[in-house]
Amino acid sequence: MRISLLAAGLGLLLAPAIGRAQTTNSGTDKFAQLETLLPTPNSYRTASGAPGPQYWQQRADYNIKVSLDDQKQAITGSETITYTNLSPDVLTYLWVQLDQNILAKNSITAATNVGQVAGGRLSFQELDNQLAVAEFDGGYKIAAVTDAGGKALKYTINHTMMRIDLPTPLRPKQAISFGVKWSYNISDQLKINERSGYEYFPADKNYLYEMAQFYPRMAVYSDATGWQNKQFLGNGEFTLPFGNYRVSITAPADHIVGATGTLQNASQVLTATQIKRLAQAKNAKKPVLIVSQDEATRNETSRATGTKTWTFAATNVRDFAWASSRKFIWDAMQITQSGKPVLCMSYYPKEGNPLWGKYSTEVVAHTIKTYSKFTIPYAYPVAISVHGPVGGMEYPMICFNGGRPEKDGTYSADRKYGMISVIIHEVGHNFFPMIVNSDERQWTWMDEGLNTFCQYLTEQEWERDYPSRRGEPKNIVDYMRTDKSLQTPIMTNSESVLQFGNNAYGKPATALNILRETVMGRELFDYAFKTYAQRWAYKHPQPADFFRTMEDASAVDLDWFWRGWFYTTERCDISLDGVKYYRPNTKNPGVENARLQNERQAQLPSISAQRNATDLKTTAVDEKPDLKDFYNGYDPLAVSEADKQRYFQYLSTLNPQQQGRLNSNLNLYELNLHNVGGLVMPVIIQMTYDDGSSDIVNIPAEIWRKNNEQVTKIIVSPKNVVSFVLDPYQQTADTDLSNNAYPRQPTPSRFDLFQQGQAGNNAQQPLNPMQQATTAAPAPATPGTTGQPAPAMPLQQREKKPNPSGR
Repeated sequence: MRISLLAAGLGLLLAPAIGRAQTTNSGTDKFAQLETLLPTPNSYRTASGAPGPQYWQQRADYNIKVSLDDQKQAITGSETITYTNLSPDVLTYLWVQLDQNILAKNSITAATNVGQVAGGRLSFQELDNQLAVAEFDGGYKIAAVTDAGGKALKYTINHTMMRIDLPTPLRPKQAISFGVKWSYNISDQLKINERSGYEYFPADKNYLYEMAQFYPRMAVYSDATGWQNKQFLGNGEFTLPFGNYRVSITAPADHIVGATGTLQNASQVLTATQIKRLAQAKNAKKPVLIVSQDEATRNETSRATGTKTWTFAATNVRDFAWASSRKFIWDAMQITQSGKPVLCMSYYPKEGNPLWGKYSTEVVAHTIKTYSKFTIPYAYPVAISVHGPVGGMEYPMICFNGGRPEKDGTYSADRKYGMISVIIHEVGHNFFPMIVNSDERQWTWMDEGLNTFCQYLTEQEWERDYPSRRGEPKNIVDYMRTDKSLQTPIMTNSESVLQFGNNAYGKPATALNILRETVMGRELFDYAFKTYAQRWAYKHPQPADFFRTMEDASAVDLDWFWRGWFYTTERCDISLDGVKYYRPNTKNPGVENARLQNERQAQLPSISAQRNATDLKTTAVDEKPDLKDFYNGYDPLAVSEADKQRYFQYLSTLNPQQQGRLNSNLNLYELNLHNVGGLVMPVIIQMTYDDGSSDIVNIPAEIWRKNNEQVTKIIVSPKNVVSFVLDPYQQTADTDLSNNAYPRQPTPSRFDLFQQGQAGNNAQQPLNPMQQATTAAPAPATPGTTGQPAPAMPLQQREKKPNPSGR
């Protein structure tokens, strides 16, 4: 099958589409430019989408010391933050994020989360989790906030935000250093589903910690939003400035610690053997075990009484996270990316094998290589994947991932590919938002959507026909056809989004894939997408910067696309309502009259004519032949000399080219296209001919610019078309394929057969109460019961927390 973007390549003639009205009868112009919706360009952010000549951003450097209490599952820490004001503004106060307060007793997240007891049913696990949230106090305990000289600073805590009032204003190009001391209780991740916490392993009585949001962090102050101090409610993640980190982590001496950045004191915390193995990993073609499974298993039984302090340093990052456990197996393999070494590593308990030892570090390396190809070169020295209780969460150079085999070591295909996908996704976040540092608190899609799109590209380069869950247009169809009351536009604040995964991950990833494959083409898209990443690496982009850059670097007007896909909940449903078929009238009586004779002969006689042929023996004219005249023997389709003369006279008025057109064997088809779903999209038409061959024509979305709802399109073909199908490869996320074909095609389906008296799938009917009473043995009395009815359960006050996994 040939596929071409140009009709000329198909031997086809595409006549202009004809709108059914000269203006859009929907009342809106879906091709109107977005300038009225986007912020006005300025010297900080230009109309091209690039940072302006006066672009600025703040900086926050950290020196952190933190201690892990493995007996109490608690954290204590202190930090010195050096905040540099690179803005043109004078600041009289600073805002610091206290994200751990999402688990405080007075958390507004717990107060505002909603849920229901579906069908009057609640599992024991769900009830336990509800009680755990209600009983646990995991908020920060701020012990001190002081200036560089140790003098107390005035501060005010508003849930997950802390305002520090400065004794003297912080002027442009000035810096201030201040200290914070804090502590908090670490949450059980299996009971309280958050982005950080511990997992307890009863079999060996060990803990595995994945620690993030563990320190008070500076909020972002920018030209676009001023202070980004929206409260952390759970969905809208983090908006953070860049800076340098030096972090010292004190943990039990038998723990292995992995963290953002590079280890500064390996000789103090690693054995000589581990240091040697790390050196070997730098030249290895496959992962090298730094701590083997046998060593980790032996380590599980130890209980060191002392501690070790691991010190890490990271340059120009926006955050820091770490993991610690005596259960960790640790492997590493170094790759070279853009001429720089990147040490890819994994930390996982034995419960993660065989999946983790086989795949994790290899997937990390593959992700770094593939993302670097499509965006910007990876610039950090390490990339780490940790397996623990957090199902999927990202931080600079380190991420926490789920995907654990069964206890017997077996696993399903879903578990394998789910694990590979989550590692790709979370490692990929090193690019969005760790380097291209968007405002997650406001716009989840800017990191999750772009990252999910790159995840799709990376999955497809990992294995041919990889079962990607998101990215393919057909995979978003079920969501887009749901009732609009259950959807919100992509351009919605993170905390107000409905169907979070579909809205912030799946739909934007699909939109970008459609741009790449169908609207722009791979070459234009890849260049523009890479330009965006290059322009905004280590900066704070806004949605307008992305929209404008994609157009600026491609010369493709995409305002209609951004408007439809990102600002509305419209769906793609283009219907081929009908097709009219035409051939040129040659005016040649020998040709045209013969055609009409054939049509007349092919026409079936009416039912009356058929019956009269046998029932009506004679007619009046048959009985009286003298009633016949000229017309009884006249055939209007017989070619007369007068007909020939008129034809030759007509030919004399035409030039040779026109005569050729008149006698050409062309077929003209008028297609009636109806935009049922409201989302303007390209029209992709597959035409199958009577010789069995087929062609595809791609018509840009601008076909709808004069009428957003209905247009007609003329296609002239040298071949006879027997069928038309819209979007045959499901490129546009069309939500109703039943109206895409002409002639209409029946939709195949199945029905179940079963024996009379049986339910579907041959299931056996349950016993009725009388049968149960005659067949059941008496049940023993339940210990501790009195035979009295149980007291009514008090109404659960706390609603079930939405599952934030898949971040």
